[in-house]
Amino acid sequence: MRHIGIVMSAGKGVRFGTDTPKQYMELAGMPVICHSLKVMEESFLDEIIIVTGFGDEEYVRDNFVRFYGISKVTEIVPGGAERFNSVRNGLEAISFSGKEDEEVYVYIHDAARPMLTLDLLNRLKEDVLKYGAAIAAVPAKDTIKVVDDEGNVVTTPKRSTLWNVQTPQAFRLKGIMEAYNEMGRDGNAFVTDDAEVMERYSSLPVHITEGDYKNIKITTPEDIFIAEKYLN
Repeated sequence: MRHIGIVMSAGKGVRFGTDTPKQYMELAGMPVICHSLKVMEESFLDEIIIVTGFGDEEYVRDNFVRFYGISKVTEIVPGGAERFNSVRNGLEAISFSGKEDEEVYVYIHDAARPMLTLDLLNRLKEDVLKYGAAIAAVPAKDTIKVVDDEGNVVTTPKRSTLWNVQTPQAFRLKGIMEAYNEMGRDGNAFVTDDAEVMERYSSLPVHITEGDYKNIKITTPEDIFIAEKYLN
């Protein structure tokens, strides 16, 4: 049995408003991406694969992997045009031992979420082994409205049924690969996360693993300030 972290670091961070991708910016004395890599390095994970922007492979290897001593990184591969292309590149970079009974589980995580913890990874491991698909999420705190194209409220979903989804998202490798292959045959590229691929192209239910409200995604400069407060 193998457990592999796939760190998605191919985003350009357009909404952040800087030339430097947000995952490479400094946060509490260390690049954003390295906070998650350090946790993964200390965890039960056997390997880490990083998916970067095209042409950033050596930059990531020299400035983050080698500099911070992340020894579990086995592959650094370029991403694709869309996030689902990048995830697929990461999945296809996994090597196999040739054992027919080998079980592989993947933990797909956004490099822009630096608040990853060992506790969350351990909870995901327990659930993905049990259910085959498990994603970190927290109950929605706000009332959510569904609106039409004119900005008018159509309906208000019951808040107790709504969860804010995070990463990591963990899957049995065989299941997520089959779902991605089916999506490729369908020609559909309009998915927002890996769980949606499973929801659409697999009969396996996706289980919710309770995440952490501190597990925020760095999207705007204000998020750096909030993350620094949490880390300190």
